[in-house]
Amino acid sequence: MAMGTRKDEQTPLWIATADLPMSPGHPFYTRLNALLDASGFDPFVETTCRRFYAKVMGRPSLEPGCYFRLLLLGYFEGIDSERGIAWRATDSLAVRSFLRLAVDEAAPDHSTMSRTRRKIDVETHREVFTWVQQQLVDADLLKGKTLAIDATTLEANAALRSIVRRDTGESYQAFLTGLAKASGIETPTREDLARLDRTRKKKTSNTDWTHPWDPDAKVAKMKDGRTHLAHKAEHAVDLETGAIVAVTLQGADEGDTTTIVETVTTVVEQVEAAQADVDAPQPLEEIIADKGYHSNRIMVELDALGVRSYVAEPDRGRRDWSKEPEAQAPVYANRRRIRGQRGRRLMRGRGELIERSFAHVYDTGGMRRTHLRGHTNMLKRLLIHVGGFNLGLIMRQVIGLGTPRGLQGQRPAVIATLWVLLGSARRRVVAIRESWRPMRGWYSAATTILVFVNSSANTTFTTGC
Repeated sequence: MAMGTRKDEQTPLWIATADLPMSPGHPFYTRLNALLDASGFDPFVETTCRRFYAKVMGRPSLEPGCYFRLLLLGYFEGIDSERGIAWRATDSLAVRSFLRLAVDEAAPDHSTMSRTRRKIDVETHREVFTWVQQQLVDADLLKGKTLAIDATTLEANAALRSIVRRDTGESYQAFLTGLAKASGIETPTREDLARLDRTRKKKTSNTDWTHPWDPDAKVAKMKDGRTHLAHKAEHAVDLETGAIVAVTLQGADEGDTTTIVETVTTVVEQVEAAQADVDAPQPLEEIIADKGYHSNRIMVELDALGVRSYVAEPDRGRRDWSKEPEAQAPVYANRRRIRGQRGRRLMRGRGELIERSFAHVYDTGGMRRTHLRGHTNMLKRLLIHVGGFNLGLIMRQVIGLGTPRGLQGQRPAVIATLWVLLGSARRRVVAIRESWRPMRGWYSAATTILVFVNSSANTTFTTGC
């Protein structure tokens, strides 16, 4: 075959569609599209989002099915920004096939995605999230009886150096300069300001400081010890299946005993909506949480709702119940449950499944640092992001993989399995030979067959990427 060389030719004016490059499609996205089509995903989102689209006039729109698939792509590919999602959609033929883009149709850019997100309200995004949960119920992957609740911090799209005082509106640098001049330093240098900042006792309080462009971002300490503007995301996970039942977004400075009220309310609503078509829906019965959620008020409220609590209790020493006698019985009942064998097992499951959801959604899913501002905007993408996690549970039941990246390690696993099977066959042949030494002709034939099978170990496997 002759070596090809670069040709400086004029670009052809017309190209037949049969000559355009085509992709067989990624096997994961192909099966995911088949799942969405079988469940009527596109007709559902088109009917739900119809009121946000003009009937006649308007700019060329982004179809609802394509828009929500783009957000799902962000989870499955671990892409944090909408610019990155748009670039991935333009770059990959397999992704274009997943998005159902025609050969003559350009992939949507990030501005089109952002405009569509702003037009469609958060309630519609929640309806799509509930639709995914209904598919989990149909696949017996969502029970709603025993739920674990925990929270994590998300780094905000805002810098600490941009915060301003709530009362005067001056920046942090101007505030430090004023303090330095008041202390007797006429022309403070950067070293003087840094030294003054280190010696101050109370530096940045959310009561005194805010970010001018993202007021929802609060000063908080991240998991790695850094101080940053952040948000707080709270998950409610089904301990029987690992599905995320509800996700809420609050300020990073709010305590766990405050945010659990909104999360539990959302959980009850989501469980009822997901089981709307079930004859005998399963109500919420048990809640498992760590010691940050333990308080007398929470124990009393959960007991009033008829929900059994398994909340780890911090060591507060001997308690005095004279001021809150109504909390004594719920606190003691919770203490008795968490010390039991089932309570310890539920606590271990909480640590495993809730942290797994955080790792998949935020670390490998690409949303540990947000590129959006405002809780409403962030929650829109977060709901579909978590919906992708729940769809991954269904895909794992169907094909054994929850993300397209799971196919990357399949070839070594298949080869290792073949070697184990071949080794088992070899040992069986040796055992038969020892038992039937007179039948040497049969053993030779079996050995020949084994050698022939072993010689086919160079068979190739493809992920379809």
